[in-house]
Amino acid sequence: MAKSKLSEIELKIKNHTLPEINHAFQRSVSYSQYSMWASCPHKWYLKYVENKEPYQASIHTVFGTAFHETLQQYLEVMYNESGAAADRMNLEEIFTERFRETYSKEYKSAGTHFSNASEMREFFDDGVAILDWIQKRRNKLFTIRKVKLLGIELPLILKLANNIYYKAFIDFALYDEDLKKVYIYDIKTSTRGWSDREKKDDAKLAQILLYKQYFSQQYQIEVDNIEVEYFIVKRKIYEQSEYPIPRVQSFKPASGKSKRKQAVDNFQAFIEDCFDESGKPIIKSYLKNVGESSCKWCPFRDDSSLCDKNAVSI
Repeated sequence: MAKSKLSEIELKIKNHTLPEINHAFQRSVSYSQYSMWASCPHKWYLKYVENKEPYQASIHTVFGTAFHETLQQYLEVMYNESGAAADRMNLEEIFTERFRETYSKEYKSAGTHFSNASEMREFFDDGVAILDWIQKRRNKLFTIRKVKLLGIELPLILKLANNIYYKAFIDFALYDEDLKKVYIYDIKTSTRGWSDREKKDDAKLAQILLYKQYFSQQYQIEVDNIEVEYFIVKRKIYEQSEYPIPRVQSFKPASGKSKRKQAVDNFQAFIEDCFDESGKPIIKSYLKNVGESSCKWCPFRDDSSLCDKNAVSI
């Protein structure tokens, strides 16, 4: 089959030269850093400035990585070959390989097992069930006609301040040739999907709003021609439900000018709070009373030499 002519946006992505970050004196900042700072500035300081955080491996990260890679491979075949080729893929086999490789890598880094056979089987079976559900509903979830895959793990690297660069990788992006629109997706693995509380969490939603704003800036594309969506997969569904419960939850947050400005302003506040004019981290006390919700899973919570939860920032 002859390849179709590259669209304008495809050419922009292909020909764009990403800036190189010299880590000797420049820093890259990410959404995950901002999210940690928004939750607890002191935790951000201990991890990214003091490098105190111990290595943490979990079955959740193993599952998330293996699922992302399997779904992304499925999408590459679907859009770069054909839907029929994607239908023939043995996703369970691919997921099995990714799951084993990811666990082995995390185990070597952690130096010890962090899960057990029962838990691993539960998470593995959940992943297989989700992938089977997606593959059987490919035509409802994904449009192939006149839609192109712009990229998997598509990089965003922009200079935001002196020696400070924003760096991110978009899970996957599509382009509708008829509508002339870009669709940016972020894959989220969840136990039972997102609740209203999560859908209203500005810090959580900032990730994809920054994608939209910075993708527009990086490739000089009209921002109104970019749509963003969270592709949320559920490990668990209520089996006794009277109605079928989908394994995939689509969530498209409001991403207009005011919402994007709020996300960008908050991200800029993080940069200004944490870095000086030369781009070096500001050495100061970031302690504040953040509340039990921020401390629940924190690796520093029981080490009083690193964190006093009752202290207040100065």
